[in-house]
Amino acid sequence: MNRAAAAPERASAPKRYASVDALRGLTVAAMLLVNNPGDWGHVYAPLLHAQWHGFTPTDLVFPMFLFIVGVSIALALMPRREAGAAPATLLRPALWRAVRIVGLGLLLHWCAMWASGHEALRLPGVLQRIGLCFAAAALIALYLPARTQWFAFGALLVGYAWLLAGGGSYAPFDNIASRLDHALFGAHVYQVDPASGRGHDPEGLVSTLGALATTVLGLRAGDWLRRGDLRALLIAGALALAAGWALGQWQPINKNLWTPAYVLWAGGWSCWVLALCHRLIDVRGWPALGRSFGVNAIAAYAGSALLLYLLIGLGWLEPIYRRGFADWMTPRFGPYLPSLAFALAFVTLWWGVVTLLDRRRIYFKI
Repeated sequence: MNRAAAAPERASAPKRYASVDALRGLTVAAMLLVNNPGDWGHVYAPLLHAQWHGFTPTDLVFPMFLFIVGVSIALALMPRREAGAAPATLLRPALWRAVRIVGLGLLLHWCAMWASGHEALRLPGVLQRIGLCFAAAALIALYLPARTQWFAFGALLVGYAWLLAGGGSYAPFDNIASRLDHALFGAHVYQVDPASGRGHDPEGLVSTLGALATTVLGLRAGDWLRRGDLRALLIAGALALAAGWALGQWQPINKNLWTPAYVLWAGGWSCWVLALCHRLIDVRGWPALGRSFGVNAIAAYAGSALLLYLLIGLGWLEPIYRRGFADWMTPRFGPYLPSLAFALAFVTLWWGVVTLLDRRRIYFKI
């Protein structure tokens, strides 16, 4: 390649923010923490999702990750598009990556089915939702200008709020999102109610409309970040929190349905946390704690899930927990602390794995 051709490519290369890698990594570590207690019957309340309506610290974890997906797309694709790269050229690898993420999610669910002995393969899932939101947000980032991106965000919120309200119920299994998902996927959802025969999936296709809105908000936040507009992040966070609280008086804040009130409430906190991380890490030079997880995020999530399913399938998980934690800790500290200790040990194990990979510059790109 000649120098004239190389110059625009260098100019359009995206800037990498240590704060974004760190926040992505801390989010993945939090996913592992809340998904892997030693005993699901003894988990401290802040480490559990709200049973249905409501919000706990754990309910911020997944929307924070999707928010960072949007931020990362803005940082990676928008500078190249503005430098003159053809949107179609940038879109093809993004869509192919989305397909791989969805495929990996289905593979993990097949492993979970083997480990648990379930007869039906669950089709929706965390990675499937990430893949769909990644693909749609990449399209929006490449083909819609900033003002139209805000219009898309508003249309997703209004349209999804209208759909949920028109369904007539926000109750488990009876809401319109669960009913449509069950009609589409049948028994291949997370849960089927034995009494009614209706199904529900917290990562269902319909509620992905709300999840996409979260990702689009991340797009706009990423654009502010790369322009150094910290004030916009803080103001947006305050406005989103206020709007989420106000909307929550009419339509519940609910992670399972990813309601518009939940989008705004979680999005407000996400804006503030991103602004804080940027200020402390990028500006003040604090250590980028969690970066090793962040640069191998999907690989760490998938690898930890595969390890868990293997331990379950071989019948080793329960003995490891009982002998390594519960048998000697429960008589001294009660049942909650050993359950948390197992989750922390699981996170620590994978923190060591990703740290070793980072030191050797081994990065798994899905």
